[in-house]
Amino acid sequence: MKGVGVMMLAGFLLLLFISDGVQSEQVCSYQDVLNYLNMTRDNELYSMTRPVRNYKQPTQVSLEVLLYAILDVVEKDQKFIPYVWTVTRWNNDYISWDPDQFCGIDNVSLPIEILWKPDLTIEEMTEKDKAPPSPFLTINNRGEVEVQNDQVLVSTCRMHIYNFPFDIQSCNLTFKSVIHTARDIRLQPSDNSSEATEWSREVMRTQYEWLFINMTVTSNNASDLNDQDIVVYTITMRRRSLLYIVNFLLPVLFFLCLDLASFMISDNGGEKLSFKVTVLLAITVLQLILNEILPSSSNRVPLIAVYCIGIFTLMMLSLLETILVMYLIEKNSQDCETDTNQSAIQESNKKSKGNFHSCHTETHEWTQGGFIYNVPAGEAPSEMLHVPKEDNTGKQMEEYHTLERLSEELRAVEKTLTQLFKAKEAEPGYWSRVAKKVDKVFLIFYITVISVFLVVMFFEWNSAEGESLLDGSV
Repeated sequence: MKGVGVMMLAGFLLLLFISDGVQSEQVCSYQDVLNYLNMTRDNELYSMTRPVRNYKQPTQVSLEVLLYAILDVVEKDQKFIPYVWTVTRWNNDYISWDPDQFCGIDNVSLPIEILWKPDLTIEEMTEKDKAPPSPFLTINNRGEVEVQNDQVLVSTCRMHIYNFPFDIQSCNLTFKSVIHTARDIRLQPSDNSSEATEWSREVMRTQYEWLFINMTVTSNNASDLNDQDIVVYTITMRRRSLLYIVNFLLPVLFFLCLDLASFMISDNGGEKLSFKVTVLLAITVLQLILNEILPSSSNRVPLIAVYCIGIFTLMMLSLLETILVMYLIEKNSQDCETDTNQSAIQESNKKSKGNFHSCHTETHEWTQGGFIYNVPAGEAPSEMLHVPKEDNTGKQMEEYHTLERLSEELRAVEKTLTQLFKAKEAEPGYWSRVAKKVDKVFLIFYITVISVFLVVMFFEWNSAEGESLLDGSV
């Protein structure tokens, strides 16, 4: 019995050794699979036509897109430059094998030009991808073909910059076939919106100045077989506005505060005027910078442009008010100089009149009876010739003196009325007081308008941001 047991154990070990040797002798390679499929570069069966056994059967193509990075968003040119990963899968009816016959090999990688591929394109792409495409694709034993590719896309995107720099942008990537209709290719996404958003956040590396919000996947299946299936990936992102607040919005507000502070500068001299002009020019420079950022094709004036134009207008009104106040002060000083000159002229006239009267005291009029004698100085009346006058001469002289007195009274009344009308203007410092009142009233008006304007702009920006968030979520 003991010998029989030993012989049985030896036979079992021999059988085990033989089976191990058979297994160790079986060697498989990927080329064996390709040879089995008769897949070579010269075989046009796989690369020339759509791989279906029945031409009426459409090829089911599934698409998966992941956003790897947001490289740039150019508002001026309305360009969106993302870095995306695309995975395309479809079925090839001529590819299948049994993995057990090839040592369990169930997938093979081979050059991409060997097999037929769906001609998918992106409608918004404006420049050809400069990165080289993936050189290989993968096939499995069930005939499924998969191509993975990463692309730097330069695509067009309509920018809505009304709420800049608190804007939210949504850019589309529309995938469709170039020539094949729904009769040949049925295109569908392999993931929904939540999955695409979650996976994109996991692989996201950089977002430039933008914060990725979500990715929405929309599939438009053609009801008519002569149309094309379309898959749209909508990428929604929010701008990081902190840098624009610090570098643009706050400096404009600081310039406005400087303009308010300039009301404490004296209106005498040109320092206040030159200061306001300098601040206004600084706002103009910022507007030029803003013009280089924003696109000119916007249908609505951006709120930031309204903000800059409003502050520019307020500061221009402040400048005009300063010019008016300086004009009134200058007019007051001119009136004072005119009054001083008139006073000097009147004093000189009085002196000249005094000298005139003193010079003419040497001429005397001698009257006697009905005769008048003009006696020059140094001559006696007896030396003059007696010139008889007519009887009515005395009446004429009396009328003449009466008219002269009436004329003097009228001139006195005219002078009094003129002084009454110009009494306030003739007061010293009148226009200076008017300028101070204008300055005070305008300062109150200026502060009120600025406060109302800034509050309105704040609420307008908030409401526009809420609308953008709602549109992005939808």
